[in-house]
Amino acid sequence: MLQSPRGRAGTAFLQLAIAARTMAGASAVSLPELRSLLALGRARLIDVRSREEAAAGTIPGALNIPVSELESALQMEPAAFQALYSTQKPKLEDENLIFFCQMGKRGLQATQLAQGLGYTGYGIVCMRKVLLAGE
Repeated sequence: MLQSPRGRAGTAFLQLAIAARTMAGASAVSLPELRSLLALGRARLIDVRSREEAAAGTIPGALNIPVSELESALQMEPAAFQALYSTQKPKLEDENLIFFCQMGKRGLQATQLAQGLGYTGYGIVCMRKVLLAGE
């Protein structure tokens, strides 16, 4: 579920309605698969939306790397990546590296960038935000 930066309980929350679809060069991740991977702690989520979009709400635990800086980020030395993003750099062989954005275009672009750099374990989740009252 998306978390509002304010985290107000009892108000309307934004939730992800994830419509995974297969795109050229990308593996689709279904909602049940994503839930399972998250529950097991086996998904590495990268939100490739802008910082402003991510600040408005994202999947808890996701790392925000805007697609405009993803290629340079994935080419950084591990220590530089750690210093900039406060987390370990994904390894080329990491499984379940999942890129997401609002509609899927930037997620697909990110997936193709990662593939071009030699990353092998990746998927894409295409999302739309849906306002749900009282959840």
